[in-house]
Amino acid sequence: MTDQHTNPQALADAVTQAMWSRDRATQGLDMQILSVKPGYALMAMPVRADMVNGHHICHGGFMFILADSAFAFACNSYNQNTVASSCNIDFLAPAREGDVLEAEAVERSLAGRTGVYDITVRTRTGKTVALFRGKSYRIKGEVIAGLQHSDAVA
Repeated sequence: MTDQHTNPQALADAVTQAMWSRDRATQGLDMQILSVKPGYALMAMPVRADMVNGHHICHGGFMFILADSAFAFACNSYNQNTVASSCNIDFLAPAREGDVLEAEAVERSLAGRTGVYDITVRTRTGKTVALFRGKSYRIKGEVIAGLQHSDAVA
C-alpha cells in the first residue's frame, strides 16, 4: 500500500502535482501553489500590467480566476474529481499592478457529493480585496486514476 493510501497529506500532494501538470490556465497566469492540504489551498498570483483594466486596477476576472483555482486545488485534494456547481465573489478593495495576490481556500462543509469552500483573496500586505464562496460537486472518477481514497468506501 502506497503512502497516498494512508496519508491524506501525501494524497493531497500527489493530486496537486497531477492537477498542476495539466493546468495551463493557472500556469499561464504565473500562479504559484504555496500550500495544499486536505480541503485547503493557498495560491499566489502577481498582478501584471496585462491584468489591469481601464481604471488602473486589477480586473476582477483575474481575482476570480485566482480564487477559483485555489478552490479547485482545495476541493480536489481528496483525489475525487470535483467541479464547481456555483461561485460568488464580493470585491472589497482594488488590487494594483505589482501587487501579489494570495487566495486562501478553506473547506467549510463536505457532505456526500457536495462541499462549501470560502476563499479569501488578499494582497501580500494583508489587505483583503475579495471574498469568494464556492460550492463543489463531486463527479465520477479520480484526479489520479486508480488510486483508492480510504474515505470513498465509508
